[in-house]
Amino acid sequence: MRILVVEDERRLAELLGDGLSREGFAVDLAHDGREGLWMATEQSYDAIVLDVMLPELDGYGVCRRLREAGVWTPILMLTAMDGEYDEAEGLDTGADDYLTKPFSYVVLLARLRALVRRGLRERPAVLAVGDLRVDPAGLRASRGDVLIPLTPKEFAILHCLARRAGEVVPKSELLARAWDFAYDGDSNVVEVYISALRRKIDKPFGRSTLRTVRGAGYRLEA
Repeated sequence: MRILVVEDERRLAELLGDGLSREGFAVDLAHDGREGLWMATEQSYDAIVLDVMLPELDGYGVCRRLREAGVWTPILMLTAMDGEYDEAEGLDTGADDYLTKPFSYVVLLARLRALVRRGLRERPAVLAVGDLRVDPAGLRASRGDVLIPLTPKEFAILHCLARRAGEVVPKSELLARAWDFAYDGDSNVVEVYISALRRKIDKPFGRSTLRTVRGAGYRLEA
Protein backbone atom coordinates (compact mmCIF):
# COMPACT_ATOMS: atom_id res chain seq x y z
CA MET A 1 0.00 0.00 0.00
CA ARG A 2 1.27 3.44 -0.93
CA ILE A 3 1.19 6.41 1.44
CA LEU A 4 2.01 10.08 0.82
CA VAL A 5 3.29 12.05 3.83
CA VAL A 6 3.15 15.85 3.40
CA GLU A 7 5.06 17.36 6.33
CA ASP A 8 7.47 20.32 6.36
CA GLU A 9 9.25 19.24 9.56
CA ARG A 10 11.81 17.07 7.82
CA ARG A 11 12.83 15.12 10.91
CA LEU A 12 9.21 14.20 11.65
CA ALA A 13 8.55 13.37 7.99
CA GLU A 14 11.58 11.04 7.92
CA LEU A 15 10.56 9.36 11.18
CA LEU A 16 7.05 8.78 9.84
CA GLY A 17 8.44 7.53 6.54
CA ASP A 18 10.81 5.08 8.27
CA GLY A 19 8.14 3.85 10.68
CA LEU A 20 5.51 3.33 7.99
CA SER A 21 8.05 1.62 5.72
CA ARG A 22 8.81 -0.87 8.50
CA GLU A 23 5.06 -1.58 8.67
CA GLY A 24 5.10 -2.55 4.99
CA PHE A 25 3.87 0.69 3.42
CA ALA A 26 5.53 2.28 0.39
CA VAL A 27 6.02 5.91 1.47
CA ASP A 28 6.59 9.10 -0.53
CA LEU A 29 7.51 12.38 1.21
CA ALA A 30 6.64 15.97 0.29
CA HIS A 31 7.77 19.00 2.32
CA ASP A 32 5.46 21.79 1.15
CA GLY A 33 1.84 22.11 0.11
CA ARG A 34 2.36 22.65 -3.61
CA GLU A 35 4.68 19.66 -3.91
CA GLY A 36 2.20 17.54 -1.95
CA LEU A 37 -0.71 18.67 -4.13
CA TRP A 38 1.22 17.86 -7.30
CA MET A 39 2.25 14.41 -6.07
CA ALA A 40 -1.27 13.58 -4.86
CA THR A 41 -2.79 14.47 -8.23
CA GLU A 42 -0.08 12.83 -10.36
CA GLN A 43 0.21 9.55 -8.43
CA SER A 44 -2.26 7.09 -6.93
CA TYR A 45 -2.10 6.64 -3.14
CA ASP A 46 -4.03 4.54 -0.65
CA ALA A 47 -3.93 7.36 1.95
CA ILE A 48 -2.36 10.77 2.61
CA VAL A 49 -0.93 12.05 5.89
CA LEU A 50 -1.25 15.84 5.55
CA ASP A 51 0.11 18.50 7.90
CA VAL A 52 -1.93 21.71 8.21
CA MET A 53 0.87 24.27 8.67
CA LEU A 54 2.78 23.94 5.38
CA PRO A 55 4.79 26.45 3.33
CA GLU A 56 3.55 27.47 -0.16
CA LEU A 57 0.02 26.10 0.43
CA ASP A 58 -1.46 25.04 3.76
CA GLY A 59 -3.04 21.66 4.39
CA TYR A 60 -6.59 23.02 4.23
CA GLY A 61 -5.87 24.39 0.76
CA VAL A 62 -4.28 21.14 -0.38
CA CYS A 63 -7.25 19.12 0.87
CA ARG A 64 -9.80 21.48 -0.68
CA ARG A 65 -8.10 21.48 -4.08
CA LEU A 66 -7.78 17.70 -4.11
CA ARG A 67 -11.49 17.27 -3.44
CA GLU A 68 -12.39 19.90 -6.03
CA ALA A 69 -10.25 17.97 -8.53
CA GLY A 70 -12.13 14.77 -7.73
CA VAL A 71 -9.26 13.12 -5.82
CA TRP A 72 -10.90 11.18 -2.97
CA THR A 73 -7.83 9.52 -1.45
CA PRO A 74 -8.41 9.20 2.33
CA ILE A 75 -6.68 12.05 4.20
CA LEU A 76 -5.44 12.07 7.80
CA MET A 77 -4.66 15.67 8.83
CA LEU A 78 -1.94 16.54 11.35
CA THR A 79 -1.81 19.85 13.18
CA ALA A 80 -0.21 21.56 16.16
CA MET A 81 -3.44 23.53 16.61
CA ASP A 82 -5.87 22.02 19.10
CA GLY A 83 -9.37 23.42 18.76
CA GLU A 84 -12.78 22.32 17.57
CA TYR A 85 -12.90 25.02 14.88
CA ASP A 86 -9.59 23.84 13.43
CA GLU A 87 -10.87 20.27 13.38
CA ALA A 88 -14.16 21.39 11.83
CA GLU A 89 -12.34 23.30 9.08
CA GLY A 90 -10.22 20.27 8.26
CA LEU A 91 -13.22 17.97 8.05
CA ASP A 92 -15.29 20.49 6.09
CA THR A 93 -12.58 20.80 3.44
CA GLY A 94 -12.77 17.04 2.93
CA ALA A 95 -10.36 15.39 5.38
CA ASP A 96 -11.33 11.98 6.73
CA ASP A 97 -9.65 12.12 10.13
CA TYR A 98 -7.72 14.56 12.31
CA LEU A 99 -4.81 14.12 14.73
CA THR A 100 -3.30 16.80 16.97
CA LYS A 101 0.45 17.07 17.59
CA PRO A 102 2.08 15.71 19.64
CA PHE A 103 0.47 12.41 18.76
CA SER A 104 1.02 8.74 19.50
CA TYR A 105 2.55 6.90 16.55
CA VAL A 106 0.52 3.83 17.52
CA VAL A 107 -2.70 5.87 17.26
CA LEU A 108 -1.64 7.39 13.94
CA LEU A 109 -0.90 3.94 12.54
CA ALA A 110 -4.25 2.57 13.73
CA ARG A 111 -6.18 5.47 12.20
CA LEU A 112 -4.24 5.21 8.97
CA ARG A 113 -5.00 1.50 8.69
CA ALA A 114 -8.67 2.23 9.31
CA LEU A 115 -8.69 4.80 6.48
CA VAL A 116 -6.97 2.39 4.13
CA ARG A 117 -9.50 -0.34 4.97
CA ARG A 118 -12.33 2.09 4.27
CA GLY A 119 -10.81 2.94 0.89
CA LEU A 120 -11.84 5.57 -1.65
CA ARG A 121 -15.26 7.06 -1.04
CA GLU A 122 -16.44 10.17 -2.80
CA ARG A 123 -17.76 12.77 -0.36
CA PRO A 124 -19.49 15.62 -2.18
CA ALA A 125 -19.91 19.05 -0.57
CA VAL A 126 -23.50 18.25 0.44
CA LEU A 127 -24.09 14.75 1.78
CA ALA A 128 -27.26 13.03 0.60
CA VAL A 129 -28.87 10.10 2.41
CA GLY A 130 -32.10 9.46 0.55
CA ASP A 131 -33.92 12.80 0.54
CA LEU A 132 -32.02 13.95 3.65
CA ARG A 133 -29.38 16.58 2.83
CA VAL A 134 -26.54 17.49 5.20
CA ASP A 135 -24.49 20.57 4.32
CA PRO A 136 -21.31 20.69 6.49
CA ALA A 137 -20.16 24.10 5.24
CA GLY A 138 -23.55 25.76 5.83
CA LEU A 139 -24.30 23.71 8.98
CA ARG A 140 -27.74 22.97 7.53
CA ALA A 141 -29.87 19.88 7.21
CA SER A 142 -33.06 19.42 5.21
CA ARG A 143 -35.50 16.90 3.79
CA GLY A 144 -36.67 17.96 0.38
CA ASP A 145 -37.37 21.68 0.66
CA VAL A 146 -37.92 21.57 4.44
CA LEU A 147 -35.06 23.02 6.51
CA ILE A 148 -34.52 21.10 9.77
CA PRO A 149 -33.36 23.26 12.71
CA LEU A 150 -30.60 21.52 14.66
CA THR A 151 -28.38 22.46 17.59
CA PRO A 152 -24.60 22.35 16.97
CA LYS A 153 -24.26 19.04 18.83
CA GLU A 154 -27.19 17.49 16.92
CA PHE A 155 -25.64 18.60 13.66
CA ALA A 156 -22.22 17.22 14.61
CA ILE A 157 -23.74 13.80 15.32
CA LEU A 158 -25.84 13.84 12.14
CA HIS A 159 -22.81 14.88 10.08
CA CYS A 160 -20.78 11.97 11.44
CA LEU A 161 -23.61 9.53 10.68
CA ALA A 162 -24.15 10.96 7.19
CA ARG A 163 -20.44 10.63 6.33
CA ARG A 164 -20.74 6.94 7.24
CA ALA A 165 -24.26 6.40 5.86
CA GLY A 166 -25.22 2.74 5.82
CA GLU A 167 -22.47 1.84 8.31
CA VAL A 168 -22.76 1.22 12.03
CA VAL A 169 -21.09 4.10 13.91
CA PRO A 170 -20.15 3.31 17.54
CA LYS A 171 -21.34 5.56 20.34
CA SER A 172 -17.70 6.23 21.26
CA GLU A 173 -17.01 7.70 17.82
CA LEU A 174 -20.03 9.98 18.00
CA LEU A 175 -18.93 11.10 21.44
CA ALA A 176 -15.42 11.84 20.20
CA ARG A 177 -16.68 13.82 17.20
CA ALA A 178 -19.28 15.96 18.97
CA TRP A 179 -17.53 16.56 22.32
CA ASP A 180 -13.94 17.52 23.02
CA PHE A 181 -11.39 15.14 24.50
CA ALA A 182 -11.73 16.72 27.94
CA TYR A 183 -15.36 15.60 28.22
CA ASP A 184 -15.71 13.12 31.08
CA GLY A 185 -19.47 13.13 31.53
CA ASP A 186 -22.01 10.37 30.97
CA SER A 187 -21.65 8.69 27.56
CA ASN A 188 -25.43 8.15 27.59
CA VAL A 189 -25.72 11.79 26.51
CA VAL A 190 -25.34 10.44 22.95
CA GLU A 191 -28.63 8.55 23.32
CA VAL A 192 -30.36 11.78 24.35
CA TYR A 193 -29.18 13.52 21.18
CA ILE A 194 -30.04 10.52 19.01
CA SER A 195 -33.61 10.67 20.35
CA ALA A 196 -33.74 14.41 19.64
CA LEU A 197 -32.49 13.82 16.09
CA ARG A 198 -35.16 11.20 15.46
CA ARG A 199 -37.83 13.69 16.55
CA LYS A 200 -36.48 16.18 14.01
CA ILE A 201 -35.25 14.25 10.97
CA ASP A 202 -37.58 11.24 11.02
CA LYS A 203 -40.83 11.61 12.96
CA PRO A 204 -42.25 14.72 11.16
CA PHE A 205 -41.61 13.03 7.80
CA GLY A 206 -42.93 9.58 8.67
CA ARG A 207 -39.48 8.01 8.39
CA SER A 208 -37.34 5.70 10.50
CA THR A 209 -33.89 6.15 8.98
CA LEU A 210 -31.86 6.58 12.17
CA ARG A 211 -31.53 3.06 13.54
CA THR A 212 -30.08 1.68 16.77
CA VAL A 213 -27.92 -1.41 16.32
CA ARG A 214 -28.05 -2.92 19.77
CA GLY A 215 -24.65 -3.30 21.36
CA ALA A 216 -22.87 -1.76 18.36
CA GLY A 217 -24.00 1.81 17.73
CA TYR A 218 -26.20 3.69 15.27
CA ARG A 219 -26.78 3.62 11.53
CA LEU A 220 -28.28 6.26 9.22
CA GLU A 221 -30.09 4.60 6.32
CA ALA A 222 -31.53 5.91 3.08
